[in-house]
Parts: sequence; C-alpha cells; structure tokens
Amino acid sequence: MILTSKERLFTHSLLGSLFILLASLTISMKPALEVPEADITNGLVRAKLYLPDAENGYYRGTRFDWSGVVATLDYKGHTYHGKWFDNYNPTTHDAIIGPVEEFGPLGYTDAKAGETFVKIGIGGLTRPDEKPYNSFKTYAIANPGSWSVKKKEDQVQFTHTLTDSNYGYTYQKTLKLTKGKPELVITHTLKNTGTRAIETTAYDHNFFVIDQQPTGPTYSVTFPIASLSAEGGKGVGEVVNLQGNQLVYLRDLGKREQAYFPDLAAGKPVRYAINVDNTKTGAGVKVTGDRDITRLVFWSSSTTVCPEPYIDIKVEPGKSFSWQIAYQYYTK
Repeated sequence: MILTSKERLFTHSLLGSLFILLASLTISMKPALEVPEADITNGLVRAKLYLPDAENGYYRGTRFDWSGVVATLDYKGHTYHGKWFDNYNPTTHDAIIGPVEEFGPLGYTDAKAGETFVKIGIGGLTRPDEKPYNSFKTYAIANPGSWSVKKKEDQVQFTHTLTDSNYGYTYQKTLKLTKGKPELVITHTLKNTGTRAIETTAYDHNFFVIDQQPTGPTYSVTFPIASLSAEGGKGVGEVVNLQGNQLVYLRDLGKREQAYFPDLAAGKPVRYAINVDNTKTGAGVKVTGDRDITRLVFWSSSTTVCPEPYIDIKVEPGKSFSWQIAYQYYTK
C-alpha cells in the first residue's frame, strides 16, 4: 500500500508521539533513589534511621551532623517524628528530620577565604569568602572524613573519623532502644585527635511532629525553669504565651508563622529535662540529658515543635568528651 504525503506525515507524527509517551513512561517507572536506612526495634518502639552517605544520603547539607537522623519513630500507634517541610533537597540546610544535632564550627574565624574549617559530623568545609559563618549556607566539603556504621536489631552505631592537623577527631554516636522500655538513648563520645583544643557547642533541634498534629493549642511544652525568659522572643501574645515553666500555644500557627526564643533560660545553666505533649492524641515525650543545658532555644513553625537545648563542649588534644540524651515516650 502506498501512502499519500499527508498519510505519511500523520504516521510519522503518531509514531513520534508514541515514542515520547513510551520514553516518559520509562522514565517515570525508574525506581526512586534508594536512601541508605536502617530499621531498629526493641519490641515496643520501632524507628527508621537514615544513614550517612555522600552520594545517596537523605541529608547531605552542611549544617547538621549526618548521623542519627530519625526518619520515623512509632510507639503504641503514635508517631513522634516525621517530615515537616514541603520542599526537599538533600543539601538544603534544614531538609532533615529529627532528632538531629548541630555543632558550632571549628576554626572558621582563623581560616582565610579558600581555606578550611570543621563541622563535627560533616567534615572539613571550605570558607568561600570573608563573610561571617552562616549555618543556613551550604559550604563545599573539602574533606568528608570517613564513616563506619554498625547495625544491630535495637541500635545503630555511627563513627566519623576526620584527619585534620588542627581539629582532627573520632566521633562515635549510638542510637539504642532500651530493652523493655519505650525509650531511645543517644550516646556520644568525641575524641580529639588534632593539635588544638576543641571548644564548641552542640544542640539537638528535635523537630517533633507528634501524630502529624499541626502546631497549636493541642501542644504543651514544659521546661526545667520556674520562670521562662521572653527576651528577644517572637510571637509572644500572638501565637504563644509563657506561663511559669510552660510554653502554651494560643492558636494554630499559620503557614508562615513562627514562634522563636533565643534563650528561655536567660543565660543560666539548667538541668536537661523537657516534656513535649500533645493533649489531643495523648502522646508525649520526656527528653533528659546528663549535661546541663547552657542555652535553651525554642523554635516552632506550623508543622513542628522544636526545643533546642545546647551544651558546651571542651576537649583538649588526646582527650575525650562524652554525653547522653534519652527520649522517654509515653501515652496518657
């Protein structure tokens, strides 16, 4: 059969459309990027952890420690952590799920543009210019160090080793579910293998998302302080009130609203004990640590509630520093 020119043109057009459709279907059917992860359980609590990986890791930013990212945690049908942001990019500074920790930079003020400084749990980063350090900025990783991960049924141990003449270290962090208890314990040991003393801070951002409830009056947060400081805070009287040792929400936060306090403890060391409850679902968590809180930041958006307790760290060359944080989950 001989086709006319119009029929040949139509056939070519149809075949081209079919090719494009098949190509798009093939692309859409490709498996999503496999993020390295590990599931742990003690029979009471189940948790999924994202593992550090420079190529495929869920988080590859330069703000937070790459180890111990708790993607999900379930107890008695309740969830305590989860995705709280809309847009995801692995290198965005806060595209991460809690509890997660950040260390202050080491050697940034001494480094010139083009030289390196250190963030524990990430590695050696390049200072690009003379501007002050900005934790929201993504810095080029010059020396990623090396990671090792050991998994067991109820725990994962992470070790990050960085060889650096000034701020070398071996950092070990273990997330373990306590036998017979609805509890997650995070233990840390930082050994200074460099030539300079490590003086920094570490805080846990937490990122609580209890039962996917929006931030509002169903949440209450209790701190180990008789009277909380509102100095420098945002949202007081509008979205939150400070009542004795509690932070109380007046209404649900809007999409772009935040509540923020730079230091509820007003510069005074306090014991490490914080409770976050959701009165609607009856789920709550008590967070305790074996080091005093030296600064107590609080931040929340419409989707997450984030107490941020800081501790001070000082480790001389050749010495080690250890600390522990425990999460006790409960229902009412």
